[in-house]
Amino acid sequence: MATGPVHHEVPAPDYGLDAPGAVRNLALGALACGVAGFLCLEAWRGPAGRVAAAVAFVGLIICAAEALYMVWSSRVGKLRERERLLDLLELRGGEHVLDVGCGRGLLLHGVARRLATVRATGVDIWSNRDQSGNSLETTRENARREGVTERVEIVTGDARSLPFADVSFDGVVSNLALHNIPDQAGRRQAVLEIARVLKPGGRCVLSDMTHAGEYAAVLRAAHFHPVRVLGPHFLIFPPVRVVVGRKV
Repeated sequence: MATGPVHHEVPAPDYGLDAPGAVRNLALGALACGVAGFLCLEAWRGPAGRVAAAVAFVGLIICAAEALYMVWSSRVGKLRERERLLDLLELRGGEHVLDVGCGRGLLLHGVARRLATVRATGVDIWSNRDQSGNSLETTRENARREGVTERVEIVTGDARSLPFADVSFDGVVSNLALHNIPDQAGRRQAVLEIARVLKPGGRCVLSDMTHAGEYAAVLRAAHFHPVRVLGPHFLIFPPVRVVVGRKV
């Protein structure tokens, strides 16, 4: 009996849970507030107990809402934000784009998906603290699932000392990565490295929850023009601001 070819469905890419420690702590905070609220009602009869319980229950609602917001932003919001960020690159075809702090490849693979003639390189130090399951192997697997393996290169490296030659890229993106550098001097060096590897006329798009003004000032001093700060954008939690600059 003849049978047709068997088609195996390719699993969807998994871009992980952002800041898993923060999500866990918020969930634990919500649980603690709920327990405290019920204990207040049991221990203190009368208005004082009700007021204390109400405060605890408000804390429960806030912590739970923030935890759910973070999960939603990791699973839905950041996919939508990706397209907004990549629009700012204004790709036309033939470009080579660098993703600094690429993680599991959200923007990296999004760049490669945009146009068949665009190539993308991602660089990361693979920290699991900032994104669950963050590893080079996971990023390669997501590239396979997205069908962009041939147009993507993945490199291990530090944003403060990018392992690339000067003026190597037509565009640079970075999303929720540079704030993880703990000191201002280190963040400044990372932005200067982005400026170094970007070709004249190229655009950079830097999205982060903090330090947007700092990044913009470094780019202006490095002769980028124009430099714009957009946002805040609320599809990602915490909300982000986006710095867009063109290298003169």
